[in-house]
Amino acid sequence: MVLLLTFLGTSILGFTQNATEIVKKADEKWNGEKSSQAIMTMTIVRPTWERTIQFKIWSLGRDYSMTLITAPAKEKGQAFLKRGTEMWNWVPNISRMIKLPPSMMAEGWMGSDYTNDDVLKESSIVVDFNHTIIGSENIDGWDCWKIEMNPKDEAAVVWGKIIKWISKEEYLQMKSEYYDEDGFLVKTELGMDVKMMDGRKIPSKMEIIPADKENQKTIVVINEIKFNTTIQESFFSQQNMKKVR
Repeated sequence: MVLLLTFLGTSILGFTQNATEIVKKADEKWNGEKSSQAIMTMTIVRPTWERTIQFKIWSLGRDYSMTLITAPAKEKGQAFLKRGTEMWNWVPNISRMIKLPPSMMAEGWMGSDYTNDDVLKESSIVVDFNHTIIGSENIDGWDCWKIEMNPKDEAAVVWGKIIKWISKEEYLQMKSEYYDEDGFLVKTELGMDVKMMDGRKIPSKMEIIPADKENQKTIVVINEIKFNTTIQESFFSQQNMKKVR
């Protein structure tokens, strides 16, 4: 019995460790092991209207991120910056720098179903969550691990729980479900149109679908992306927010 319990305990620990390693590989594939920069198009779909925003995004590790709106003209030049735990928004039309409080991380970015947390990468799916494999499932032709992610006690995160479907081949994030602290589904994110981009396969299109709003979604398309580019910490500054192009 003792040997059996020891074996089971070792197996469970290995299982958990494997889940974390899977999430880490999937996160690095999506964000780059060190850095990334991309050009994206986001379409906000509502029952009576649609709106398209184009933007560039740069990231360095977990602590540095900058996003620049390039279209439409009304929002062009607006920038968002994350350095460590501090976040700012530069609004050129009013020449104002706004510091974003942590309470705004769950708010929709630019009126979309994408949150400020999604764009600024405030929380880390690797560091801030415990991971457990809870099953396997086929998503859009990809055999996936189904992994439940629960926030660590000390982590300041937006979500009460996340479930991700990560493909066993290529470590692609094919589907994610985001739950609030009460266990209710808030939104579902689907990875689509897997393509080879900068030497690695990734979903080139994401659909974010809110759970409680009919005929509403946000579509994000990656137009270009480069991984592990040379970028310095000094790039991520308030001064650069005002002049980056």
